[in-house]
Amino acid sequence: MSAQPRPGTTSRHPVLVAGAGPAGLSAALALRAAGLPAVVLERRTEDSVRPGSRAAYLHGASLRELERLSPGLGHEIAGRGLMWATKRSYWAGKEVYTRTYPPSARDGLPPFTSLPQVITEDLMATACRKAGVEFRFGVEVASAESTPDGVRLTDAAGGEWLADYVIAADGSRSVLRSAIGSPLEGPRSQNTFVVVDLEDDPDHPMPIERVFHYRHPRVGGRNVLTVPFAGGWRVDLNLLLHDDPERYVSPEGLRRWIPRVLPEAYGERVTWVSTYRFAQQVAARFTDAHHRVLLTGEASHLFAPFGARGMNSSIPDAVRAVDAVVEALERKGAGAGAAVARFAEERKEAAAYNRACASAALEHMLAHRPSLWLRQRAAAAVATAGLRAGAWLDSAPYGPKLAARGAARSSY
Repeated sequence: MSAQPRPGTTSRHPVLVAGAGPAGLSAALALRAAGLPAVVLERRTEDSVRPGSRAAYLHGASLRELERLSPGLGHEIAGRGLMWATKRSYWAGKEVYTRTYPPSARDGLPPFTSLPQVITEDLMATACRKAGVEFRFGVEVASAESTPDGVRLTDAAGGEWLADYVIAADGSRSVLRSAIGSPLEGPRSQNTFVVVDLEDDPDHPMPIERVFHYRHPRVGGRNVLTVPFAGGWRVDLNLLLHDDPERYVSPEGLRRWIPRVLPEAYGERVTWVSTYRFAQQVAARFTDAHHRVLLTGEASHLFAPFGARGMNSSIPDAVRAVDAVVEALERKGAGAGAAVARFAEERKEAAAYNRACASAALEHMLAHRPSLWLRQRAAAAVATAGLRAGAWLDSAPYGPKLAARGAARSSY
């Protein structure tokens, strides 16, 4: 573990990264790829246990970006994950859509890979160490002050850190976002979702397929999404508005409903469970008035997980932030501020688009509007005869593309 500055001492850096999640690790790799020193401040200790698989799906674009930053990393992550080729959707127990994709690759990397986020983070952290990234664990940023000349961070132990720029990757409760006065804006889902990770059962193997159930008949008509990842399965159960979540996350509750959607043995193979009312929120601004703090990842946006737009947008957030910082350090003066301002505008536009897509997925799954509910029922009635109707229903876990037509068009 790297030595920590004593309380009251000051350390100066051209760039500091706050947070060692996917956004912070991506920023650190990008800094080293650009030839800049990278120091990452992380509140967790080095041996902290990170619960759950959290994000499990990496898009091909993310793999290619990581491969570019650290040659071999994208291939290593892809090799540790798995890729399902078949997806299915059901309506009240009746299959309404299925599709199996042929094997394909781009630049030697798969279209996506699925594995627990903790493994992805470990592989990224190993690549960071090889690249010379300095980690300062156990440093919890308590406050921040931005000025025209840079940023002053104070940690919980009283230590001070000075930097020309800070890349804020300190998560959904970001101290840096609060410090620059940029609140998250947007709603949360009314319904609660139960999210469960299950360990593979070699004695009861299941087809490696993504399966979505509308109105699953064996769990009282609730929606269920099942997605495989390396070593296990992620199951999302969409509770009804009046449901008591505790009935579904207690050990007894899990043993009651999981065997109704998966083989019975999986009721005893739960490794992690949590409940969410998914946020659909974007920061008011992605930088401060002095253009010295750059918000990335969950410090700047929170999305429902459908479509895997969280971690997969955090990586380009971090890379674009480093691009802006590199330009700012080279140009100085007004040009420096303009580089960061462009980053903030571009990434907020991308976040708005991703929020629209994730919101469309939530709307499609929950069907609170009577008109959408009726359209879904009509599509389910003709799905076996009409491929387009089934494909439209199947798009729920990702968000129907046409539903986001009015939003900004941008890459992840």
